[in-house]
Amino acid sequence: MYQVDAFTDRVFSGNPAAVCILDSWLESETMQQIAAENNLAETAFVVRENTDYAIRWFTPVTEVDLCGHATLATARILFSYYPPGSDEIRFQSVNSGILMVTREADSLTLNFPADTFESVSPPPGLIEAMGSQPEAVFKGKTDYLLVYKTQQGIQDLKPDFVQLRAVNARGVIATAPGTDVDFVSRFFAPQCGIDEDPVTGSAHTTLVPYWHSVTGKENLTARQISSRGGFLNCSIKGDRVYLNGQSVVYLKGEIEL
Repeated sequence: MYQVDAFTDRVFSGNPAAVCILDSWLESETMQQIAAENNLAETAFVVRENTDYAIRWFTPVTEVDLCGHATLATARILFSYYPPGSDEIRFQSVNSGILMVTREADSLTLNFPADTFESVSPPPGLIEAMGSQPEAVFKGKTDYLLVYKTQQGIQDLKPDFVQLRAVNARGVIATAPGTDVDFVSRFFAPQCGIDEDPVTGSAHTTLVPYWHSVTGKENLTARQISSRGGFLNCSIKGDRVYLNGQSVVYLKGEIEL
């Protein structure tokens, strides 16, 4: 097992993810127990299948369909310790299809499917749980996207996580224009056992198409303004989102079962 701080160039920042390199799949219950024991936002499990890699992600309480920072972390470990023989890794995921990661100098670029979203009325309790009225509300495949006026408005959010846990969604993305980047965001997912995620790659599969539709830009800079924080260079081409970021290996170890 390895632990990597993703979307950062220094340890103790960005988003930490555990990566377990397996020869073959463990039972789902065992992987869930490992993720709970790690108590990180996500633990990724990966098995090589011919030239590709099958990947799954678990929070401390559930398996999820997609995780960006743990995929970045997994690619970093494979490139560093299990050389794949090229500068691109293809991951096969059950619910999110083909995911690709390309090595570029000191950074990695995720190639993920863009999310589709639509304007919706907020479900009961969502705005009350957030404690602040957004300018607009959208719903993507798994998350609600709340748009606010200013970066300060995002920084000032203090959600009621007990109330937010009752909202039927994987999580809630809050976003606004940034003061030194194109947009900022925070991501809350108490439904998945994560009150606030430090840096959320998968949320940017919704954020990037949204801000592309607002600004017309194909290349965007983004900052997730959690306490640990993280920076992403983003772009969109057709129905794919590209997320570029750095990562730092923090820990190498072995699990005994």
